[in-house]
Amino acid sequence: MMTLQIRKKLIVAALFSGLGTSAALAQHDAMQGGSAPADARDPHAYSDGYLLGVGEYALGGHRSLHMADEHPFGSVLIDRLEWAHGNGSNAAAYEAQAWFGGTYNRLVIKAEGEAAQGRVHDARTELLWGHAVGTYWDTQLGFRNDAGHGRPARNWLAMGIQGLAPYWFEVDATAYVGTEGRTALRLAAEYELLLTQRWILQPRIEANLYGKNDPETGVGSGLSSGTVGIRLRYEISRQFAPYIGVERYQSFGNTADMVRTAGGRSGETRFVAGIRAWF
Repeated sequence: MMTLQIRKKLIVAALFSGLGTSAALAQHDAMQGGSAPADARDPHAYSDGYLLGVGEYALGGHRSLHMADEHPFGSVLIDRLEWAHGNGSNAAAYEAQAWFGGTYNRLVIKAEGEAAQGRVHDARTELLWGHAVGTYWDTQLGFRNDAGHGRPARNWLAMGIQGLAPYWFEVDATAYVGTEGRTALRLAAEYELLLTQRWILQPRIEANLYGKNDPETGVGSGLSSGTVGIRLRYEISRQFAPYIGVERYQSFGNTADMVRTAGGRSGETRFVAGIRAWF
């Protein structure tokens, strides 16, 4: 008898429990899809009643916020602006690079040259379109112009790659195709060794190769010239750093023969001092 009464009580409790659960679910559904209760928090109280897209402060239908990689950016790097002294002669040299664009596509301008006695004797200017093909690598396609006092101009189609190789080597490799079957290849690499947070030692190497002789510009086929140097700079700020250094310039093969025939030296060691800046 007692067992039967206990069973009846359990059944009644289960029924009331189910009814209570159903009522709670119904109330929850009503709140989610219907009106909020009278004592609910006002979702617009924090904005003093102003609504998004309504009123005098509405932004309109156009987009106002953009991700960082949607904006165009620009930068100018003067990697070398220096005075060089070697074998009793002085010269000024420069190497700079500027770009404008986004994360994946950029317009790139490169310039490098050397001047002495108030004249620019050798100048290389490149106008390139850079496209990112990896996290640290850009391909570049465009044009190169070589000019200088007392020499004919040369124009080239340029195709290259620039980026950061493993172990933090900065690499720039470009192939060129010019008129009258001329071809060329330029390879450059440098590394930045942080002695402290401000003192930085920068070794650098560059090589230039040509496919055929060009007596009018003093360039021979094969490995034409190479430069190995090291510079020590002090970063007054990240954007401005004076430096000193030493480098060895050497011409090879047919180019060296042309230089010696013209009464020049096929190679020399230079002491340099200059500034590096970017903005």
